[in-house]
Amino acid sequence: MPENRTRRRPSVDLYERIVEGIRSGEYPPGSTLPSEPTLAAELGVSRPALREALILLQEDGVITVRRGVGRTVSTSTPRRGFERLTPVENLFPGRTRVRALARSFEEPTDFVLQHLPVPANSEIRFWESVVDVDDWPGCLVQEWTLPDEVLARVHAALPEVLETAAAQPRTMLAVLSERQYDLPLRGSSGVTATVLGKQRGEVFERPSDTPVVLITQVVSAENTPLLVGKYVLPSGAPAVQLLQSR
Repeated sequence: MPENRTRRRPSVDLYERIVEGIRSGEYPPGSTLPSEPTLAAELGVSRPALREALILLQEDGVITVRRGVGRTVSTSTPRRGFERLTPVENLFPGRTRVRALARSFEEPTDFVLQHLPVPANSEIRFWESVVDVDDWPGCLVQEWTLPDEVLARVHAALPEVLETAAAQPRTMLAVLSERQYDLPLRGSSGVTATVLGKQRGEVFERPSDTPVVLITQVVSAENTPLLVGKYVLPSGAPAVQLLQSR
């Protein structure tokens, strides 16, 4: 399969412009971001585009939102805790089907760089899927993994396996979890409440302000992070089965 490089999404580019402003001290940790109209004018972008980027920043813990205070730049990376390492298509009750929206290579976003040890100018595998539950879109899945040459050092077969599996109705975690590869996988996850936003709303055919639960998951083999994923569950989605242990 020839490499298909995805054009960077406008909200992602804007996300990284704001992150760069945080790094440079323009928006220092603990400070309150300018109001939405002011920030849109400063950055020279539309308010809908800015709103999409702010949703992503909140999801990733870069900013926090408090009523009466506004959007505040976080002082530290949010802690991870909730753990469950099972492909999301296996967590729903009922009949599930994975629909591929994108199977491509792209440069890592700032979100990916927070979680995977990859060079900023590398090309990494990106999968975007919808998990339908009883023919209803129940979850949007976005997954990124290490460059192929690094994956091959973890298990020589992984690059070819993922290349072949790109044509199959499966998530990336489902592929990595197959028994024959015998990978010592473990996962850590964080849960955030947010809203769909315009782009995701189009996938679900729901309003952009629909409340959602976002699960961010990092999957590692021993001490090597292999994959980072986002799972978007809108209000009204079927319940996901969870397991907690001491």
